[in-house]
Amino acid sequence: MATYLELNKNLTEEEEAIKQQVHRFAVDVLRPAAMELDKMPPEKVIDEDSPYWDVFRKAYELGYSRSYLPAALNGPGLSPLARHIFTEEMGWGSADFAVGIGVTSFPFGYAAMSGNQDILKDHVLPFTQDKEARFIGCWAITEPQHGSDMLMVGTPQFKEPEAVGDVRARLDGDEWVINGQKSAWVSNGTVATHALLFLNTDQSRGQEGGGVAFVPLDLPGITKGKPLDKLGQRALNQGEIFFDNVRLPKPFMLVEPGGYPFMIHSVLASANAFMGATFTGLARAAFEEGLDYARNRVQGGKPITEHQAVQLKLADMFINVEAARQFSRAALIYNAETNPPETQYSQASKIFCTNTAFKVASDALQLHGGMGLAKEMLIEKLFRDARASLIEDGTNDVMALSAARKIIDTY
Repeated sequence: MATYLELNKNLTEEEEAIKQQVHRFAVDVLRPAAMELDKMPPEKVIDEDSPYWDVFRKAYELGYSRSYLPAALNGPGLSPLARHIFTEEMGWGSADFAVGIGVTSFPFGYAAMSGNQDILKDHVLPFTQDKEARFIGCWAITEPQHGSDMLMVGTPQFKEPEAVGDVRARLDGDEWVINGQKSAWVSNGTVATHALLFLNTDQSRGQEGGGVAFVPLDLPGITKGKPLDKLGQRALNQGEIFFDNVRLPKPFMLVEPGGYPFMIHSVLASANAFMGATFTGLARAAFEEGLDYARNRVQGGKPITEHQAVQLKLADMFINVEAARQFSRAALIYNAETNPPETQYSQASKIFCTNTAFKVASDALQLHGGMGLAKEMLIEKLFRDARASLIEDGTNDVMALSAARKIIDTY
C-alpha cells in the first residue's frame, strides 16, 4: 500500500504496523463513511441506523477509542511517535471522525487520575472495556460568550472578573451545584455520555477561578440542543449542553482553582499537538488528491504535471506537508515526555499545521479547476474541513497570542 516516504528509519515493528493498520482503516472505513455523512443533515448523521455508528463501533472494537490511554487503562500504551502516526493516519482518512473518536477518551483518562474508586468502577472501567460505543466522552469548554479566551492562561485578561465563564458551580454540602450553558461547538456534544466539563468555581478570580469536573451526562438537570449544521467536518457531531441546578458529587470535581492554570496548559499541550498531527494528515490527503488529479488532467496536449507552474505548486505543497509532519511530531513527542509541558510548541504546531492544511487544500482545489468545486469530489470536502481547523481548539490568532505570552516570558 503506497504512502509517504518515512524519513525515520528507526520505526519499531509496532509503529510500522500501526501505520499500515490505521491507514487501511482510514481507506476502508473512515473516508467512505465521512463522504456519505457529509451530504446528510446533522440530525440524520446520528440516527440509530446511520453509518456514523458503524464507524464508532468498529473504532471501539479495534481499540482506537482508547488510543491515547496507557496500558493500565486497557489502552495500547502507544509510544508518543506511534500516537502521532496513528493520529495522522486518522486525519488523512477523516478529520471529522479523527476529532470525534479522539476526544471520546478525554473525560475518562483525566477521571482515572482522581483515584476515586466509585468513578473508576462505575465509569472509567466500563469505558475501557467498551467495544460497542456505549460510552462516549466530550470536552465541554466553549460557551456562547466564551471561546478561545478560555484558553489564554498566563495573560492579564485571564484573571479579570468580568471575563468569568458562564457555566458556574457552587459547593453545597457534599455536592457541587452546576448552572449554565456550553455552546454548540462541543465535539460529540449531543451524543456524549460523559463530559470533561470546564467551569468556574470562584468568580472573583475570572477565568483563573476555574475548575474541571467529570460529569455523567445522564444526571438530572442536563439537557442537550440540536446537532449543529456547519460548513465542514460534518461527520463530527457538535451541539449545546445545558446545566440547570445539576448536583454533582464532590469527588467528581477533578481540579479546583489552584490547579486550573496547570490543567489548561496540560490540556492545550495535548489537544493542540493532536490537532497538529490530525491536520498534517488532512494536508497530506489534499496534496495526494492534487498530485493524482494533476497526473491525469490533460491541458495543452499533456498532463498538467508537465507545466512548470503546476510543478512549482506541487513542490510547495509537498514541502509544507513534510514540514508539518516533522514539526507536529517533534512537539507531540516532546510534550508527551515533559512535565510541565512547553505548551507554546504544541500551539505553534496547531497553528502551522492547520494553516498548512488549509493552504494545501486550497492549492489542490485550484489544481482541480472547476472540478474542485463539485460536491462529489473529495478535495471539496477536504477544503471545507481544513477551514474549520483554523477556528476549533482555539482560533489560530488567539493561540498565537497565548503562545507569544509564554515565549516573551520564558524564551
